[in-house]
Amino acid sequence: MKLTVREIAVFGMLGALMYASKVAMEALPNIHLLGVFTVALTVVYRQKALYPIYIYVILCGLFSGFASWWIPHLYLWLVLWGITMLLPKRLPKAAAPFVYAAVCGLHGFLYGVLYAPSQALLYGLNFEAMVTWIIAGIPYDIVHGISNLVGGILICPIIAVLRRAETAG
Repeated sequence: MKLTVREIAVFGMLGALMYASKVAMEALPNIHLLGVFTVALTVVYRQKALYPIYIYVILCGLFSGFASWWIPHLYLWLVLWGITMLLPKRLPKAAAPFVYAAVCGLHGFLYGVLYAPSQALLYGLNFEAMVTWIIAGIPYDIVHGISNLVGGILICPIIAVLRRAETAG
C-alpha cells in the first residue's frame, strides 16, 4: 500500500479530524462520529483507510495515555473496518444509507462485547466476571449504538464529499 505525498497529508488530516471530533463530543458519553468516519473512510479508501484510523488511535494514546483502556482500540476499529470491507464496493444508492448506518449502529451496540475480552485478559477476569462486565455496560452500549445509528445518516454525505475531493485532487 504505497502512499503518495498527497495521501500522507490527507490521511494525516483525516486521522486528526477523527480525533478532534472525539474531543469535541467528549461531554456526551459514548456519542461520537468515529464509527461514521471509519465506515465512510473504508468505503472510499478501502485498505488505505487503516492509515487515518490508526493515526486516530495513536493520537488517542499520545494525548490521553497508552493505558489499559487504549489497548482495545488496537482492534475495535479494525472490526468495523473489516465488516465494512466485506460489504459490496458499490451498494445500491437506495440501500447504502441504511446498510452503512446499520453496520455503524451494530458496532456501537456490540462495543462492550468487543471491548470485554481485552479487559478480561488485562484484569484476570474469568468468563462470568467478563459477562457481568458486559451486562453492566449495556446501558452505555445502547446509547452508543443508537447514536451510531443516528450518526450513520452522515456516512453517505461524507462519502460523497471524499469522492468529490479525490476526483478534484
